[in-house]
Amino acid sequence: MELLLFKGSLLFNSLAAAFSLLYMWKNARFLEKGWKILLAAGCAAHVLSFFARIANFWGLYQENRYFLPINTFFGALSYLALVTNGTCLALAWKYRISVLGAFVLPLGLLAQSSVWIWTDPALSGLVPALQSYWINIHPLILMACYGIFANAFGLSAAYLVQEWQIRSRRPREFAWQIPSLEVLDRLSYKIIFLALPALTIGIVMGGIWAWNAWGRFWGWDAKETWALITWMIYIIYLHLRLARGWQGRQAVYINLLGFASVLFTFFGVNYLSKLHGYLSG
Repeated sequence: MELLLFKGSLLFNSLAAAFSLLYMWKNARFLEKGWKILLAAGCAAHVLSFFARIANFWGLYQENRYFLPINTFFGALSYLALVTNGTCLALAWKYRISVLGAFVLPLGLLAQSSVWIWTDPALSGLVPALQSYWINIHPLILMACYGIFANAFGLSAAYLVQEWQIRSRRPREFAWQIPSLEVLDRLSYKIIFLALPALTIGIVMGGIWAWNAWGRFWGWDAKETWALITWMIYIIYLHLRLARGWQGRQAVYINLLGFASVLFTFFGVNYLSKLHGYLSG
């Protein structure tokens, strides 16, 4: 049932991404509403799939009951895709930015399709170091922040496209679908401003978990170091924006750098980290 729901979610999300990209070139009401409805159905199926995976995990590993199965690439990357897509849907509906899907859903779809193609869906029991209630809090908060930052990246990408269109002597038709530079810049700042405190809390919780598990709060492991670098980039983003008044393209470039650091922190560091190399599959 879990994999059936996951495949259904992948199908709905693929159609949603296609509809959102088509909407960029054709201002059709059915495309605008269609991709949101399809994405809502995809997210609902994805949530049910995640709960089915939890039920299977608890049934298979009684000693890991009440812990979440995010100790594999399948579980972790699936959760990241869900947060990315869900945040995109919420932002598009709340702020009526219907082109957001064209810039964010390809990222969510890439993550979810990578889960299906390259990772093993088999469940795996938790190693002793992960058998802690912190696994239900610390990684979920961090990955949720990464999904939100993916949406900030999408808004920044839309900003650059719109700026290019404005400077062009012959703007394409889809330029009229994209909100103003001010709206894109302000919303990107808003969600980063809201996500950064959560990222801070998630990192601190990781330090507390490390203290309980290894007797030290910080060990400069590769994962810890790059999580700190990511945090510092977004701190610099907020500082320069609030203290120096950086907006527009300057802020966009720092945002893009921050998301590049997010990607390396989540994917690249897994091959360098000794203490955080627990993801299997």
